Amino acid sequence: MTSRPPTTTLWRPTGPVELDLVRELDRRAWPPRLPEQPIFYPVLNEDYAIRIARDWNVKHDGAGFVTRFEVESDFLRRYPVRQAGGRTILELWVPAEELAEFNAHIVGTIEVVHEFR
Repeated sequence: MTSRPPTTTLWRPTGPVELDLVRELDRRAWPPRLPEQPIFYPVLNEDYAIRIARDWNVKHDGAGFVTRFEVESDFLRRYPVRQAGGRTILELWVPAEELAEFNAHIVGTIEVVHEFR
């Protein structure tokens, strides 16, 4: 029996278009970034993701979703934690050209845990 590698829980606030693309990928990967999106940034805490989905995605997209997913912890060590504001506003910055490799280290599926309209 093989054991599962240690994972880290990440969250991602997203709008309906990106969520549809995630569903098309069987909830196992994030879609490629658009040319104007050079960085993919999952966040390290649920509260921060909720605030973005509720306060930004709803305003701009009509709906906001918070997703939760697991990524192999050893792989994530290559991305330093970025503080984007207060002490709890923490993100990882994954360059767009590394997203396919990042996706390969997702363990399980990407789940919607909150929805705002």
